[in-house]
Amino acid sequence: MAEQSKIEWTDHTFNPWEGCQKVAPECDNCYAEARDVRFTGGIHWGPKAPRRRTSAQNWQKPRKWNAQAEAFLATHGRRQRVFCASLADVFDNAVDPTWRSDLWALIRECDQLDWLLLTKRPQNMAKMLPSDWNDGWPNVWLGTSAGTQKTADQNIPLLLKTPAAMRFVSAEPMLGPINLTSMGKDYSIDCLIGFDAKGHGRKFDGIDWVICGGESGTNARPMHPAWATSLRDQCKAAGTAFLFKQWGEWQPYSEHDETNGPALHDEPPTQHPDASTHNRFDAICMDSDGTEYDLGKKGQFPKAPHSAFAGPHPMSMHRIGKKAAGRMLDGREWNEVPT
Repeated sequence: MAEQSKIEWTDHTFNPWEGCQKVAPECDNCYAEARDVRFTGGIHWGPKAPRRRTSAQNWQKPRKWNAQAEAFLATHGRRQRVFCASLADVFDNAVDPTWRSDLWALIRECDQLDWLLLTKRPQNMAKMLPSDWNDGWPNVWLGTSAGTQKTADQNIPLLLKTPAAMRFVSAEPMLGPINLTSMGKDYSIDCLIGFDAKGHGRKFDGIDWVICGGESGTNARPMHPAWATSLRDQCKAAGTAFLFKQWGEWQPYSEHDETNGPALHDEPPTQHPDASTHNRFDAICMDSDGTEYDLGKKGQFPKAPHSAFAGPHPMSMHRIGKKAAGRMLDGREWNEVPT
């Protein structure tokens, strides 16, 4: 339960309780579940597993941060951000409702902090928000996870229907291309600028912030660079803040178009020059539709256009670890945050 968080888009993490269950493909390699398995044998994970409320001492931490708000603002020129909850879900059905009531009281008390509530269960938000929520508390940002187009189509419209001072989307881990400008069952919703194109011109408050990142961990899946750059470009066009958190375990070997042949096809190198601590790294060729090709077998590389997303865009990817892969996209870091 990190106090000063290493997560790039927040200052602190606060977990009022621990435990959850998998609800989408993005959850397959959940780091929080792995942590729970490591320390408790996984007893807090699953639909019938009891959630564990954290200690009274842990619940005092936001009060300490709140007391330091003036000094933080003077130093950094902005308010502190608190990610709640990194090891659970605020809108989890399995959580004791009294715990959630206690959390709302704490958030209400610590109003000099910006609370970031990220959920995979946006369908529960309306019924679990406090009675005095109204148009949203000014110090609470509501967010939902969307690492695939299917999850985005399911979750984001529910987020848009919920009043909030700020709304954000976390495309992490990003497991496929996502179009936020043409989504929903009839592909009529542009959730970035807040417009229903095929309806009656219905306008609504759109998404204020998009976080994008690849997967880390033992069984991490690669993220094609075209997915990240497309999401970035959508945000730039709409004027939406974009933050690129990480490549994860996998990084593109080069940034040029490899349609005529992968960079690693003829002689897959055994060591990347930037991975000085690694003896070797895994390598694959991945198309922008998610298809992976075995570079060791002839005929595996795509020869004809077939991808539905941005045409064929095969890229050589190598697994060098989260730290070595870094978080540079098109030669720079993207650290935009809405104000």
